[in-house]
Amino acid sequence: MSNKTSNSKRVADNNRAEELKEPKVNRDGKIDTTVNEDALEASPNTRNLSGWMRYTFMTIAVVGALYHLYILNLNPIDPWIFRSTHLLFGTVLALLLYKGWKTESNKVSILDWIFILTAIFVGYYIYANLNQLVFRFGVAPTTMDVIVATLGLLLVLEITRRTSGWILPILAFIFSAYVFLGPWLPGFMNHNGYSFERFVTYIYGLDGVFGVTTDVSSKYIILFIIFGAFLQMSGVGQYFMNVAFRVAGGMRGGPAKVAVFSSGLMGMINGTSAGNVVATGSLTIPLMKKTGYNPRFAAATEATASAGGQLLPPIMGAGAFLMAEITGMPYSEIILAATIPALLYFISIYFMIDFKAIKDGLKGLKREQLPELKYILKKLYLFIPIILLIGLLVSGFSVIYAGTIGIIACFVISLFSKETRMSFKNILEALELGMKNALQLIAIVACAGFIVGVIALTGVGQRFSSMLLSIADNNMFLALLFAMALSIILGMGMPTTAAYAVAASVVAPGLISMGMEPILAHMFVFYYAVISAITPPVALAAFAAAGITGTNPMKTSVTAFQIGIAAFIVPFMFFYSPELLLLSDSAGAIALAVVTAIVGIYLLAASVQGWFFGRKAPIYVRTILLIGALFFMVSGLISDIAGITVIVIAMVIQKFLKKSDPPQNVTQQEVSSM
Repeated sequence: MSNKTSNSKRVADNNRAEELKEPKVNRDGKIDTTVNEDALEASPNTRNLSGWMRYTFMTIAVVGALYHLYILNLNPIDPWIFRSTHLLFGTVLALLLYKGWKTESNKVSILDWIFILTAIFVGYYIYANLNQLVFRFGVAPTTMDVIVATLGLLLVLEITRRTSGWILPILAFIFSAYVFLGPWLPGFMNHNGYSFERFVTYIYGLDGVFGVTTDVSSKYIILFIIFGAFLQMSGVGQYFMNVAFRVAGGMRGGPAKVAVFSSGLMGMINGTSAGNVVATGSLTIPLMKKTGYNPRFAAATEATASAGGQLLPPIMGAGAFLMAEITGMPYSEIILAATIPALLYFISIYFMIDFKAIKDGLKGLKREQLPELKYILKKLYLFIPIILLIGLLVSGFSVIYAGTIGIIACFVISLFSKETRMSFKNILEALELGMKNALQLIAIVACAGFIVGVIALTGVGQRFSSMLLSIADNNMFLALLFAMALSIILGMGMPTTAAYAVAASVVAPGLISMGMEPILAHMFVFYYAVISAITPPVALAAFAAAGITGTNPMKTSVTAFQIGIAAFIVPFMFFYSPELLLLSDSAGAIALAVVTAIVGIYLLAASVQGWFFGRKAPIYVRTILLIGALFFMVSGLISDIAGITVIVIAMVIQKFLKKSDPPQNVTQQEVSSM
């Protein structure tokens, strides 16, 4: 066949693949592993800026990124000034980029310019009156203080609505209503109420919007999102995907395992599960479908893996930084404590999809279709920024220093190859991309600060702690269930960072008052804040994945819940097996707890997927396996012996069952014909 004919066929195949949302094939016959990076920054309600507006946006974004790097590393200023300018940059850029309503026009409206001028006025007012506002806000505000605070809060709600939808602003309105309705509410919800003047100035102060959430956003989140943008522009993000395909693509059901690997790595960095689903899922989901996974399972796998990226150290989608700031614990301790639970989460997903692949007889991709091992090894140096970052953090260097060095390392390693070399233009684009990708998080942490401020003002968090403590006196397990349910409900429909910030203010203090270690309590609520993204009825990550496959969003979220079911149990394991968070001086106890937890997760996956001991498992065997899984997930000799006994019973039953029909194998020929 001539080259011209071959090229024509390849182009035709790729056009057809685009129409059917199928994976593309490169000139050399290999799967195109290019990540849809635009999806990380794109949103259906963003403007396509052009002309002078495009350059205006880029200039403000680049100046904003450089401003943050300068202040963080070279010239610290007053925290309130820094946080207010951080929010000002985010507000102006969000108003320029995000549309306020559905429209085909990409023009920035007059109303948006009024909002922008208002935001600048509010920021200047704080700067010009800082010395007086420290004593007046929330205590004895002037009329102008109240006006400025009210305008500032409305702007926060507006940019949150534009970037993240209505859920978080509505929740903020509900909490605001609680401030004024308190005198008429019964029981522990009752309080004396507050004036409007005190409410708005307190919330728009250092205990609310400019409190711990915006502090973390301005110091850490923005830094690591810029770091992620440099990873993206220097080719490291794409290299992650190539490594994932080389390692897992050839295994049975390989594309699903690629999704687990790549989405975990990418999700750790970009800090948004739904955005990560669209970015990596646009590649992995079609591949899973072609390998033989049904569309709903493929979408659910991608959603579950992307959500899990927020649990993966060292970045944890910015959650680790917020946890360190709230608890006062060293950052290095938090990421070490989070390591084993994160591995358990991804191991559980791996078992789920592996059992599904065995049960359905699914194969992997042909080795010839995967990135060359020689290429992977040749580009191994691209891991240097991540390795350097982890090394500096574990060695005790500050998060800001480690993140800045990571950014510089991305630029330096990009110079090693013409393929990845960053020009001056690429550097400006990376700085712009960092600020653009940070806009949603800047908005949601400010809005989360709104809610946290209400909790602090009314004292409802302390009242909830007392209620949780009274429940625990009767039944500790029931108290944990209640805390789990509340953490998930508070997190539904919200990005991870905001969900954790709210849950940490309401639920975590109650768990600590029950006697739990602070790291244990915060990790407990953090896990449920994360997996709210795959929990029906409002599962953002699952809904995003369903949009790619065209499957029913609710049914997809139920399947994602089943695949990630271990994540609903692992936090309870923290309490009953604290060794999993390294809360033990015995290395042997930690090792035993990890091994038994993995066995428990394996049995849980076998139970959910209905496959054990080489054949399908009937419902009663699946029930036995579930009981055995729970025994192994609790640390202790007696529970381990009980778990072993249950496994033996299940194996004996399976041994004497009639052999099930063999799965419908998908031939390698069929897989390679994609």
